[in-house]
Amino acid sequence: MPWNQGGGGGPWGGGGGGGGQRPNNPWGGRPPGGSGGGGGGPKGPDFEDLVRKGQEQLRRYFPGGGGGAGQGLSMRALGLGAIVLIAGWLATGFYRVEPANVGVVLRFGEMERITYPGLNWHIPYPVESVIQPNVSQVNQLSIGFRPGQEQRRDRTMLDESLMITSDQNILDVRFTVQWRIVDPAKFLFNVASPEITVKSVAEAAMREAIGQTQMQPAMQNRNAVEQRVRVSMQQLLDFYGAGITVEQVQFNAVEPPAQVIDAFRDVQRAVQDRERAQNEAESYRNDIVPRARGEAQRLLQEADGYRQQIVARAQGDVAGYVALLDAYRLAPEVTRQRLYLEMMENVLRGNQKVVIDQPGGSASGQGVVPLLPLNDLLNRRPAPAQSGQQPAGQSAGQGATR
Repeated sequence: MPWNQGGGGGPWGGGGGGGGQRPNNPWGGRPPGGSGGGGGGPKGPDFEDLVRKGQEQLRRYFPGGGGGAGQGLSMRALGLGAIVLIAGWLATGFYRVEPANVGVVLRFGEMERITYPGLNWHIPYPVESVIQPNVSQVNQLSIGFRPGQEQRRDRTMLDESLMITSDQNILDVRFTVQWRIVDPAKFLFNVASPEITVKSVAEAAMREAIGQTQMQPAMQNRNAVEQRVRVSMQQLLDFYGAGITVEQVQFNAVEPPAQVIDAFRDVQRAVQDRERAQNEAESYRNDIVPRARGEAQRLLQEADGYRQQIVARAQGDVAGYVALLDAYRLAPEVTRQRLYLEMMENVLRGNQKVVIDQPGGSASGQGVVPLLPLNDLLNRRPAPAQSGQQPAGQSAGQGATR
């Protein structure tokens, strides 16, 4: 010890060889009757003896230590080293969380808390440790193919992509899934292999959707199938408590297997030709039917107008006949003469007429010369006169008499 254990009795002035213990000794000293003091009774722990043994043990680790001053320096160096070691150990608890990550602090393997971007501290290893999952990165998973290997697909890829439709056809479906971590605690502790889980869930959801859809709608209405698969995946991952959100499901290819692709394309071309012919026929029908309907409507309107005209004319004729009958009843002879004259007017209005005025003629026809071809004379143009010829129409008459 650095103090003198002789007659001074230690730093508190303990008793010497024969005077017994002073009452101000904090360790209580030896009870009366002990060795060096007389009297019996049980002995208490000898603290000085324990300290002496500890110093001997330290000398083994620090063999260069000599006297009391050397021993004190060794103790101070040991304490300083221990402080430096403890400070270094505590300093290892500082860590930085990147902006795209969060820190999940584990205490003896169990989640303790979540820390956010910036400088943080935790109890150093082995008490606590930190995992920093990336919660901002959008992860992409390819099913049925691998990027850059579309032309070299192995059996594993074909097993992932070949699916059967509801109408018993086979489709080669290749698609990608984009997903992101939203709950790091669930992501780390509820699912053992997140990527394998997402892949299995995506394949199961796609097989379910394709199995409930016919071949043509599955190939033509891709957006509806993609949305259906995304919703089904999200529901299943939420049921597992995976802490994952599905951002997008996108088809890379939806087509028949390579063994039948040529035959299927022939069928597709035939279907397209059929649809084209149907469209052309529909276009022709849309052109001719309205035209025929318009023509039929025109004929109906003309017939209706003609009907109204005939009915109105018949009604007018009936009214005229009734008025004529009333006039005939009032003056029969005058009405009869009037009817005769009107009839003759109508008969002779459009005919050619030749009036022969011969005084002295009688009803028996005496004195009437033979009738010349007056109609021919009227219709024939006069020819230019020539010497030695008579004009036409100067010859004797031909035909019947009148």
